[in-house]
Amino acid sequence: MRKGKVWICLCLAFLFVLPLGIAYAQEKPIKIGLQAPITGQWAYEGEMAKNSVEVALQMIQEEGGILGGRKIEIVIADDASNPRDSALAAQRLVSQRVAAVIGTYGSSVNEPAADIYEANKMIDIGYGSTAVKLTLAKERKYFFRTCGRDDTQGQFFSEYSVEEMKARRIAIMPDNTTFALVVAEEAKIALKQFLDAGIAELVFYDAITPGEKDFTPILTKLRETNPDVWYFTGYFPEAGLLVRQGRDLGIKCPFVGGNAAINEDFIKIAGLDYAKGCLMTQEPMPTDLDTPKAKRFLELYRQKHNTIPTSPWPVYAADALFALAFAIDKAGSTETDAMLNVLRTGMEGCDGITGSIGFTDRGDRRGIIYKMYVVTEKGEMVVYNP
Repeated sequence: MRKGKVWICLCLAFLFVLPLGIAYAQEKPIKIGLQAPITGQWAYEGEMAKNSVEVALQMIQEEGGILGGRKIEIVIADDASNPRDSALAAQRLVSQRVAAVIGTYGSSVNEPAADIYEANKMIDIGYGSTAVKLTLAKERKYFFRTCGRDDTQGQFFSEYSVEEMKARRIAIMPDNTTFALVVAEEAKIALKQFLDAGIAELVFYDAITPGEKDFTPILTKLRETNPDVWYFTGYFPEAGLLVRQGRDLGIKCPFVGGNAAINEDFIKIAGLDYAKGCLMTQEPMPTDLDTPKAKRFLELYRQKHNTIPTSPWPVYAADALFALAFAIDKAGSTETDAMLNVLRTGMEGCDGITGSIGFTDRGDRRGIIYKMYVVTEKGEMVVYNP
């Protein structure tokens, strides 16, 4: 009888002292929101972001997960590539009480959503929102980004075009979105040192309206300035049309797109004959990343989708999930202030696909670099060597 009682006691003790991993695994999944352009003009980017986050989630699970094996559930909200629907998507994720949000592509789209997340004290890590004002124009306690900032990109273009391409007559063309205007303005500011020294001249600076199809009037003005290089800081739907129409009008100088201008859809819109030789300022492409996580990420992505991401932004979405998973695991909690403290001061040891992940006190990513890419005759994008 005593042996039976001892056995019962041992069983009860075992039940009450379950490993924490089992206890965590039995809890409800941690919900992480992904706000992305699943539809609309940037749906191509949104689909790759969704795929990349799903691959990152698989990698996190392969490494043992977080909080002793607790599952993560990705809740997707489509912002349809525009600011109005972005606000609605943000409200949906807030109402679903996600622990934090990854999102989105496009600074002008992200801005209204960021304000909503801020008002609701919800952490929001942007993956394709590079406008400087998102972190500098106002205090945003809960906003971070895994991508770079436009001032760095604009500075890179100005220095590269003058020093490496030996361009002397510079043309800068934004569209009227927040993102494009800021990149253009930062490029103009960075160009000032060369203008003051008499090394270069800004011969054209004018904006297009997104969504238009016929750019003949502004392209005619551009042609008359006879530029050595033409920098377009807007998005790929317009970039493809501009290159095709510009070449047909006789504009022969190198076309350089910003990091939202050139991808597979740009090549389809412009046509390969027009797209080949076009350049792009942007963060390293996924195939040019050599971190251990990058290699595993590309292997898994190719297995699932028989291709790999053709722009850097989806990879930054994946890195946002890695950052959030790291913060939750290190904090031991999904409580916002606990996660916030890790993101601000405790990211040492957090490795993403693009390298180590850390943030400034304003929420900007540390250590982002840029490269110049070129579209080859095969429609591939490779690092440019003038």
